Amino acid sequence: MSQSFKYDFRSDTVTQPSGAMREAMMAAPLGDDVFGDDPTVKKLEAYAAERLGKEAALYVSSGTQSNLTALMAHCGRGEEYISGANAHCYLWEAGGAAVLGSIQPCPIPNEADGTIPLEKIRSAIKPDDPHMAMTKLLALENTIAGQPLSLKYMQAATDIARDGGLNTHLDGARGFNASVALGADIADMAKPFDTVSICLSKGLGAPIGSVLVGNSDLIAKARRIRKMLGGGMRQAGILAAAGLYALENNIERLADDHTNAKRLGDAFTKHDQIELVSCHTNIVIINPAEEISEAFMKHLHDNSVGTVGFYGNVRLVTHLDVSDTAIDETIRIVDRFFD
Repeated sequence: MSQSFKYDFRSDTVTQPSGAMREAMMAAPLGDDVFGDDPTVKKLEAYAAERLGKEAALYVSSGTQSNLTALMAHCGRGEEYISGANAHCYLWEAGGAAVLGSIQPCPIPNEADGTIPLEKIRSAIKPDDPHMAMTKLLALENTIAGQPLSLKYMQAATDIARDGGLNTHLDGARGFNASVALGADIADMAKPFDTVSICLSKGLGAPIGSVLVGNSDLIAKARRIRKMLGGGMRQAGILAAAGLYALENNIERLADDHTNAKRLGDAFTKHDQIELVSCHTNIVIINPAEEISEAFMKHLHDNSVGTVGFYGNVRLVTHLDVSDTAIDETIRIVDRFFD
């Protein structure tokens, strides 16, 4: 049974649109986006493409749909994409590429820092052999479990892909978190990739939607695939307006979420029975000792602190609806467990 939490760290997808965002939604001029005449959707797509330094963009309902349209635009039936074994497009999207695109995944275990070893990428590219699927795409994710991949790493990985004749896709669901953390322009992050997916409904605070950016030909192909997947929405501008507001107003403030996550992570390190597994950007991952785990999680739940399990650990995500006061109170709740 679902429950609402006073201090909700389950995900940055739980944010509510602000009053100003709601006003932008209500004021948005609308049209039928399937016919291509919703002016707000077109404005969002143009803005996103320009911001990321690409020719075109496509507004879609979700990050999962964005990644799937990209994978299907890059790969045909029986072809293959390379990704990290912990990548969202491989692990958390219900096998859509295989089920709906007949695309074979080639997952490679991620290192602790979220990277895929470069030589393993190189060796995973299949030769031109009729016994094997044809490798067509390298798909990276940034951030991954909150960890930003460096521009240097992404350039090196995509260079290997290009040398092997592959296209490249970036799942940048939290790409702006990465750009803020790295102090890098999002367009510089996007530059090595043929397509980039950006989620508007995570830290940016829109209620729904993602954008896929790339060159005009790939985005035209993705638009057709979006329709095939049931993603053609009609007066979608009422939703796109929220995404446009988010891109125009909610990027710089992501640094506040990163600061709050760091405060939370530092607070956990005071307690010997809690291992701080990872604390990057807006995601904190902890591992309570086995002897306290059940009681500790019940304590958080009973005090209206929402978390989720993550690879056998516990994840807390900061976002725009988590205030400094909420961080203070959550730290006090944690400390009380050990009093």
